[in-house]
Amino acid sequence: MKNWFITGVSRGLGLAMARAALAKGDRVLGTARAAVPELQGMGENLRILNVDMGDAQGVVEAVHEAFKSLGRIDVVVNNAGYGVLGAVEVSSDAQVRQLFEVNLYSPIRIVRTALPYLREQKSGHIINITSIAGRAPGVGSAIYAASKFALEGFSASLAQEVEPLGLHVTAVAPGQFRTDFLAETSLQETAALAEYSPTVAAALKSMSTLHEHQLGDPALAAEAIVQLAHTEEPPLHLLLGSDALDRAKGKLKTITAEMARWESVTIGTDFKS
Repeated sequence: MKNWFITGVSRGLGLAMARAALAKGDRVLGTARAAVPELQGMGENLRILNVDMGDAQGVVEAVHEAFKSLGRIDVVVNNAGYGVLGAVEVSSDAQVRQLFEVNLYSPIRIVRTALPYLREQKSGHIINITSIAGRAPGVGSAIYAASKFALEGFSASLAQEVEPLGLHVTAVAPGQFRTDFLAETSLQETAALAEYSPTVAAALKSMSTLHEHQLGDPALAAEAIVQLAHTEEPPLHLLLGSDALDRAKGKLKTITAEMARWESVTIGTDFKS
């Protein structure tokens, strides 16, 4: 049996993960901004803390309470987050700042608070839910992609830092799953500009048609993450969804071709001995 700390269990992938972990017989302490009716009656292995991921002190206190309540935490999942889509030119400082507070600074804060406990345990698995947008960004998601790209970089470096301590880190990059991520209640859009109609507006229109028609099944994604947590040698990077795989492969192909095309310029900047 494993003990989980999962942020954002009120809906979407977080809710599915809580259900999957509980079904496995694990214990879950989850965070949510409000009550989670769909998890009521799930038994004594579940506890919910009401926490706003934008509340720095509240987030830190939740981590301490999780270790105090469960005794140890085997899996820390930074899942809570949301999206800001639209043209960069008309994004506001407030939008960018709040997005990074929830999508990046809060996960870093959680990890920083949990690490002394995990070091003492000499075991633990940190799972950061990023996005394929952080690895292979598309049009209209620059601000959101930036927050997830940063979380990817944080995870990759952190993994090397804590590996000698017996700790694992995995950055899970989902593609498009049938959650409410694209719903009006979960998403912010920057103001529209006519000049970006062929690019940003077209991309947002395409995304809107995907809502409730995404290929990915959140229940199956949750099962994959629970399986991941019960694996002795988990990967540093995990893609979820066939669309994520296709986008990642396309990005790698483009990068490889570009590196080859510019290789002479790249190596030409070294000192000449």
